[in-house]
Amino acid sequence: MRYSKTFILEKFDFDSLKQHRLPVPKIGPHQVLIKMKAASLNFRDLKIVNGLYARPPNLPITLLSDGAGKIVKAGLNITKFSIGDRVIPIYMSGWYGGPLSGRHAGWKALGGDIDGVASEFVIFDESDILLIPDCLSYEQAACIPCAGVTAWHALVYVGNIKPGDTVLLLGSGGVSVFGLQIAKMGGARVIMTSSNTSKLQRLIDLGAWRGINYQETPNWGEKALELTNGRGVDHVVEVGGKGTIKESLRATKDNGHIAVIGDLSGAFSSTRLMERKIQMTPITVGSLQMTSDLLRAINYNKELPVIDKIFPFSKLKTALAYLKRGNHLGKVVIKF
Repeated sequence: MRYSKTFILEKFDFDSLKQHRLPVPKIGPHQVLIKMKAASLNFRDLKIVNGLYARPPNLPITLLSDGAGKIVKAGLNITKFSIGDRVIPIYMSGWYGGPLSGRHAGWKALGGDIDGVASEFVIFDESDILLIPDCLSYEQAACIPCAGVTAWHALVYVGNIKPGDTVLLLGSGGVSVFGLQIAKMGGARVIMTSSNTSKLQRLIDLGAWRGINYQETPNWGEKALELTNGRGVDHVVEVGGKGTIKESLRATKDNGHIAVIGDLSGAFSSTRLMERKIQMTPITVGSLQMTSDLLRAINYNKELPVIDKIFPFSKLKTALAYLKRGNHLGKVVIKF
């Protein structure tokens, strides 16, 4: 019998995340067995471990939503893939296209609603995976399903960015760095914030137009207005929450767009929002179609995911602790 090393969260605390050795279940006729090669971490994973996630999972559960691997076994009725194919599972199994308003009970988020990819072997329906473009390594591909697709959903699918737009991105985490790359692919210029001057220089080296140190400039919304000659930015990808939304609103032009990653309930005046006709859209990662579109754009533009650090699979807890410290720029990855 084949076994799989798997990290399972047994209780909502860091010490209850433990590695187990579990038998690999049999696959169904429309399923594939994937040998995982890499996975990436998201702040969502930290929230889940600490019991702070908005939709806490039923325990025990296998962590992580983002991974990449190779098909090592295929069901009898598989038609789209072959043994040896390099693939990634989508973040939300069952969500193949269409808007968020069409969500139904069949959509299940990996590492939360259902078991995730922190396991040597995982099983997926062939409808919930996509081929990895040749330009991406397993480690790079593993960065895409949550952070990359969230940024694509925010800026392209909902934001409809166009050449000449100005985008404001907060911090240097996975979503924001992907946002920078996606905005560049769309011909937009990008303003980024950070409390770290060296990070801001790295972001400028990656293609950001301007950087704002929010510790040195607490009213960074006004600074963004100044940089745009008083016009304001066209789009904000708001990842900071209640602590940043007021400055994000200040930075946004009338009729502009703010994509909200997370909960901002009660953090702003809806009346003022309506007066300025700012569109505010909650973003919940994205569909298979969005993931496929992003992969195609990355392959065409060769705008590869930015990886901060790679840890071995056995050091998942060390990698999570590193992510929690917030010193990274881009994605934190584990390698199997």
